[in-house]
Amino acid sequence: MTDSWLIVYSAAVLLLAYIVRGVAGFGSGLIAVPLLSLFSPVTAVVPVVVSLDYISSAAQGARHFGHVAWRELVRLIPFTLVGVLLGLVVLRAVPPAVLSRALGGFVVAYAIYQLLPLPALRGSRVSAIFFGLMGGFVGTLFGTGGPFYAIYFNLRGLDKDAFRATFATNFLIDGGVRLVAYIIAGLFGWTTVSWVAMALPIVAAGLYIGGRIHVNMSQKNFVRLVSLILIASGLALLIRG
Repeated sequence: MTDSWLIVYSAAVLLLAYIVRGVAGFGSGLIAVPLLSLFSPVTAVVPVVVSLDYISSAAQGARHFGHVAWRELVRLIPFTLVGVLLGLVVLRAVPPAVLSRALGGFVVAYAIYQLLPLPALRGSRVSAIFFGLMGGFVGTLFGTGGPFYAIYFNLRGLDKDAFRATFATNFLIDGGVRLVAYIIAGLFGWTTVSWVAMALPIVAAGLYIGGRIHVNMSQKNFVRLVSLILIASGLALLIRG
């Protein structure tokens, strides 16, 4: 792929990813990281996407700060931080091809889970251990730890406003630690900063469009659409790896 087409492709992927985030409140990493990783190393893509998600979460968290479920965050964050440290070790030690295959398998599994007609479940506070560890670990590796946090908050029965505010605030803490870890590990430099700066207008446009679509699209149809996109991108990564 030529540089010009790569720029166009990357812009289209980011627009789609942040339309998804604008509609659902999360999921941008699940779209952006697999599709961008088809033509760029996972270790280069993840810091960019995490940075963009961090900026998006800062805006969302500031608007809905009063709805944050702080008790849930206090239980979740310590285990998330442990997961971040584990993920950083693996990110530095495992070859990119292996990470691509693992990411592809994770994305396909999550997409299939989303499509299954599973009953609503409830989880105890103890479940924060598993979902915190996995959210931090997978998020550090692939920039896509959001599904684990979303599942945990659903298990705890948070309402729509509390879910959105708590998710955004959780990512401000989790994402901030990850960004510092990337800098210490040498995975975040001026090239990453320039990519983030160039992507911000696209991200803003995607969030705005996603917010408009949210009004007219049913959640059921949206989940189906995202799941199909995830399956396609995950299979592409598995084949490429």
